[in-house]
Amino acid sequence: METQAVISCKNIEKKYKNFKLKVDKVDFPKGFATALIGENGAGKTTLLELIAGLRLDHEGEIRYFGKYSEKDREEDPVVKNSIGYTGTGNYFMPGWNLKQTKEVQELLFDGFDGDKYDEILKELAFSADNKTDANKKVNSLSDGNKTKLMLAGVLSRNTELLLMDEPASALDPLMREKLCEIIREYLAEAEGEKSVIFSTHNIADMENVTDYAVIVENGEIAEQGFVENLKEKYTYVKGDKKDEELGKKYMYDMTTNNYGFEGLCLSDDLDKLAGADIITETPTLTQLSVGIMRANTRLKLA
Repeated sequence: METQAVISCKNIEKKYKNFKLKVDKVDFPKGFATALIGENGAGKTTLLELIAGLRLDHEGEIRYFGKYSEKDREEDPVVKNSIGYTGTGNYFMPGWNLKQTKEVQELLFDGFDGDKYDEILKELAFSADNKTDANKKVNSLSDGNKTKLMLAGVLSRNTELLLMDEPASALDPLMREKLCEIIREYLAEAEGEKSVIFSTHNIADMENVTDYAVIVENGEIAEQGFVENLKEKYTYVKGDKKDEELGKKYMYDMTTNNYGFEGLCLSDDLDKLAGADIITETPTLTQLSVGIMRANTRLKLA
């Protein structure tokens, strides 16, 4: 599938004392929802923060909307106003009250719609009786309500790209479903013109909204592609115990138990398992992600 890139990263390196993010090349497709998938500490948040401009000291190049540089992002308000970001840290100052969070966003962002902001908070059931206490402090909110406040803020602006770091982590199952609905509605507002990049390790909860997946492991991109293409590239295989040694030779990743083995096999390698007693299935995004991460992890697994 030929697509334009909303964000292009090339030769990115960001070093910490005990960790290095190293991204040779990744293009996030315009008009789709992309999931950055990886275990904790894999580099997802670092990459999102580099794209958002929260971290500036790195090597390599990031391009925006096919024409803007990182310098443009910092100096041209058009670029900055086109990007919405939600994170896992203190997005709003803890001592602010709800009235101040709204006022600050009205000052900072062109096109911020205060009425839409209030309506979204009601839609997200921010308060039980739909009456928001303007004097309530941000630091008194639950983690779930802090996430709702961030979502209302970015969705009340006229943006072309949403960057969302673990947006589902603080939400209950029903709100995670609502989040997926929100992402789909956002993409549909301007067909092909709006894009979402979000990080997650709750893969199953976000599978139905993920068009493109970038799987990060140990600071590097282990795999990337449209989910439908990845499900063709890999096949999920279950086999009998007697064929375990053959599986070890040709499976991309596998686990074993007393009854047999299962895991990912490159579809092009399936013919090498000819004669084995196996069952093949189209993998879920969870099976894909876990298998690819496990094949590239530094964790010591049984």
